Amino acid sequence: MKVEYLTMSLKDDPHKDELRAAGWHTRGYLPHFDGCAIPQFVNLHLSDSIPQKVIERWKRQLSDLPSKEQQIVLTRRIERYVDQGYGDSVLGNEDVAGMVQDSLLKGNGVSFKLFSWCVMPNHLHSLITRFEHLELDEIVRLFKSYTAHEANRILRRDGDFWMEDYFDRYIRNARHFWNTVRYIENNPVKAGLCQRPADWQFSSAWFRECGMIPK
Repeated sequence: MKVEYLTMSLKDDPHKDELRAAGWHTRGYLPHFDGCAIPQFVNLHLSDSIPQKVIERWKRQLSDLPSKEQQIVLTRRIERYVDQGYGDSVLGNEDVAGMVQDSLLKGNGVSFKLFSWCVMPNHLHSLITRFEHLELDEIVRLFKSYTAHEANRILRRDGDFWMEDYFDRYIRNARHFWNTVRYIENNPVKAGLCQRPADWQFSSAWFRECGMIPK
């Protein structure tokens, strides 16, 4: 069975046992692959950046499409939606954005290898490869837990910070890798937040221009 035909959830997939054994799993409405330590494009969204009812409506609208196409279209819709800046966009707070970026950098060389990242006002893009002895799901869970607690402390609030699920895509080849780096670093330009990728302080593009890319 080819992985590109994985359904939107493993719950009702007739091949769910084989898929889980191969490294696929699901925590909600999205499947995740973590069968080996390969580069992964990981996206986290703030809890108010996309209303759950919107995602559920999209899923109903796309239900007649082949599962691969469902994933592609859903991901594109979400990316367009969050770039419009819905929600409170609290990652636009420099203290919060700096904390999230610092937490990502501290994980580099400890839990994963960090290649590229961008902290947007209501979501986070990163390109990482987890270390062999760890699981991506656990890395993301711990990262979200710590940054949510710290962000709520900074903002003097409580409640949900990140969306429950996360989005990840494994990198297929070198071309896909570099296209993903360009996509991540160009995101603030595309969203109209700056003129050049290197102008965005909370990103690998800015760090690279300053000569501070993590080893």
